[in-house]
This record gives sequence, structure tokens and C-alpha cells, in this order.
Amino acid sequence: MLRLAMLSFWHVHAGGYARQAQQHPDTTLTAAWDEEPDRGRAEAEKLGIPFHDDLHELLARDDVDGVIIDTPTNIHPEVIGAAARAGKHIFTEKVLALTVRECNEILAEVDKAGVTLMLSLPRLYDGYTQAVTEVLEAGHLGDLAVVRTRLSHGGAVGDGWLPAHFYDPEQCGGGALIDLGCHPMYLARLFLGRLPESVSASYGHVTGRAVEDNAVATLRYPDGALAVVEAGFATTYSPFSIEIHGTLGSLLYGTPEDKLLVRSPGHDDGKSWVELPIPERQPSAFEQWVTHIGNGSKPTANVEIGLDLTRLMEAANHSVAIDAPVRIDSIGD
Repeated sequence: MLRLAMLSFWHVHAGGYARQAQQHPDTTLTAAWDEEPDRGRAEAEKLGIPFHDDLHELLARDDVDGVIIDTPTNIHPEVIGAAARAGKHIFTEKVLALTVRECNEILAEVDKAGVTLMLSLPRLYDGYTQAVTEVLEAGHLGDLAVVRTRLSHGGAVGDGWLPAHFYDPEQCGGGALIDLGCHPMYLARLFLGRLPESVSASYGHVTGRAVEDNAVATLRYPDGALAVVEAGFATTYSPFSIEIHGTLGSLLYGTPEDKLLVRSPGHDDGKSWVELPIPERQPSAFEQWVTHIGNGSKPTANVEIGLDLTRLMEAANHSVAIDAPVRIDSIGD
């Protein structure tokens, strides 16, 4: 049985991870800590586990094998580094850190400790992602010209269900793009198979928050391909969508129904749009983390995508700051 501790309930997904830990047959929750003690005590009481005011006291417990980290993003390096040095396996919310330099410092600590780190990048493991990847690997769309990915919700409008701290630029490192936009960003990176040459981003403030609630990032590749990544907190009914267009064919998903459509010479000779079946999703990131720990293996691809994700987000934020495209190779290690 893998014994886990919750480190913070800051993120909106923390409760979901706690439930996964309680429901998984091979894991159990044994303790909790939070950078806001009042919140942590209340959540720990709900879960029926002891709360610690002191992080290092919790990490010294013999009955904690791994930790689920949902702190503000800006303290990831401090908290993840401490967990690694204490020999605890680590599951954490995206992004890994706000800069590539901080990511590399975290990864150095993780490698030195020999613990297993996994990021919650859930859409990597959804069935539609598997189906899209199969189409691309088969070459049915030819040379890719445009990848467009969009994910948005209305968390900043109406009743505004997003917590106030999600608009804190210091804690979050940004708004819609670095939070919700992580998902379309890492999918664009996955589908194109490599980092772009440059990133250009534009941020909008529809609801007047301190961070953007409306964002677009354009990724430019040396072979002429482009990726357009969109995210927002201010569009109530905008569907999640994927568009991929190449020299031989096109693919659409989620516009707005959960259908995967493709038109290419490899599907009905390109005469019509063909709907493809969507396989079952792979095990969740949390389930895979538990399996890796049990097997003594490492989720290398997950961590590599996570590092690239921070590089892309750092470039996007810098692009907005200077109002110009930013070369990806200028984002230092």
C-alpha cells in the first residue's frame, strides 16, 4: 500500500486528487499540510487525516511514501524540492514551475533522490488524443500546416466559480493560458512532435482581472507549420476543439460534439468526412504514477512534455511582456 500525503489544497483539483488517492486500491492518505493552515486543517478533517503546520515535520514521517502537491505554482520549486530531498515520490499539478531554470532545479533534485515525479497532464491520455496520434503517425494528413487547439470556460463570468487566488499573478504566473491553456498547449506540442522556432502571444482582459482571461499563442515552425493555441476564462459555451490541417487532409474533433472527423486519401479516398471511433482513455496520470512507483519505472515522456510546456509558457509570457515574437532557443536553461 502506497501511503500518500496531501501538500496543500490551493488548487481547484486538489479535492479530486484526494478522492483518487482514497479510492485507488493501492493507495491511502495518511497526512496533510497546507501553506494556509486554516484551510489545511479544515480539509484534513474532512478527509479524516492528521494535519501538520510544519512541512518538514510531515515529510519526516515514516508513513508517507509519496506526496500530492497542489500548492500555488510559484512555490513548487520549494515544496517539490523539499519532498524530493525527503525521498518522497511526487505527483503534482501542471505547470511544473514558472521557468525552465526552476524546472531544471526541480528535476535535478528528483534525479538525485531517485524518486518518481509525474505531472497531471490528463488530456495526453484521453481516447481522442490516442486516435489523433494514430492518424498523424500513419501520415494520412501529409505534411502538417496548421494545428489549432482551444479550451475555454466561463469561470470568470457570471457567478465566477474560479477562486480569487486564480487571478493572483504572483502565485499563478499568469491566467488563462498558463492554467487552462496548458492543455491545448501540450497537445499542440504533442501533435507537431517538437518545439517551435518561436512563440507569439496576445492576452486579453475581458473581465478586468489582474491576469489574462482570454489568450492566444501562435507557435511558428521553420518548415512553415503553425500552431494556434487558445484559452479563456470568459466564454461560457466555447467547446474544446482540435483542428489539424495538412497537405493531404484535415482532422476535426469536438466541434462541439465529441466526434472525431477526418478527410484524407486514407479515409474513403478523401471523398467525404469520415467519423473515426474514439478508444477508451488510458489510465489517469495518477494511476500511471502509482504503477510507475510499483514497477520502479519512470514516466519519462510525461516529464519531457512537462518541461517543454513550461518552456512554451515562459516564451508566451515573455512575448506579451515585450509585445513581440520570442525565439524558443532564447528561453534559457
